Amino acid sequence: MFLAPFSKINLNRDTFSRSPLTRVMSAALLVIVAAGCSNNSADATSNTDLVNSSKAKTSTAAVSKDSDAKVVKSLQANLKASGIEETILSAVPTDMTGIYWVTAEGLPSFFTDKAGKHIIQGQIIAVGAETPVDISAALVASTAQKALKAVDKKDMVIYPATGATKAVIYSFTDADCPYCTKLHEEMADINARGIEVRYLAWPRSQESVPKMEAIWCSQDRNAAMDQAKTGANVQAPSCNSPVQSQMALGRSLGVNGTPAIFTESGQQIGGYLPAAQLAQTAIDAS
Repeated sequence: MFLAPFSKINLNRDTFSRSPLTRVMSAALLVIVAAGCSNNSADATSNTDLVNSSKAKTSTAAVSKDSDAKVVKSLQANLKASGIEETILSAVPTDMTGIYWVTAEGLPSFFTDKAGKHIIQGQIIAVGAETPVDISAALVASTAQKALKAVDKKDMVIYPATGATKAVIYSFTDADCPYCTKLHEEMADINARGIEVRYLAWPRSQESVPKMEAIWCSQDRNAAMDQAKTGANVQAPSCNSPVQSQMALGRSLGVNGTPAIFTESGQQIGGYLPAAQLAQTAIDAS
């Protein structure tokens, strides 16, 4: 489920409404979460892809290519003709002839054709060679890497590694998610393994918003996060917090459940993982 940015003035149920395009995309999109709290009843906990991306090579050929302005213009016009006012940022050619990787403002990235007439979601796997080639994985990771790198550290709740930092992970979290709590309970172990954890806010429901706002508005965010993860009530004066912008970021990266964990290279490694497995996965991806 992709959530619209919250209103800064009135946090009511209308803040969870979605644009027409977002509704269509969220109805079809299946985000794979290893273990986590989902706000989408159709969320999956196992990989059902025809070709598992872990068994396919990753193509990076399209990552550095330039955007095609004509495709952007055509797609923008076609969306407008359908009554959809979304802003298209780029359309990069992929290894598949006539197919482009699209980045849009406030939406998960997707594929389109050269005429900008179709929106295509999910993996694209090239077959015919000795090994299948996933032409989408590197594009997805590159988009996430750039977006996460742009977040100011002062807007996150950071738990630094103990000793040398071997890897960094970003985790979209919710104060009311049991799997987020389980992850947080292992924070000391995760940090001791050389992993720095950077929390971003992702309240899954309207009821969670005040708690997340209170954490980010606290003088000591780490202490407030620790309290919230034990079920304690956290209170703080209101402030101009980054919660709304981080929700928009999560939506653009396809987050629909928590914890949603990304490596520094932009690879989404799923939901909750035990400390040892999480650390090793993060280190391998760095």
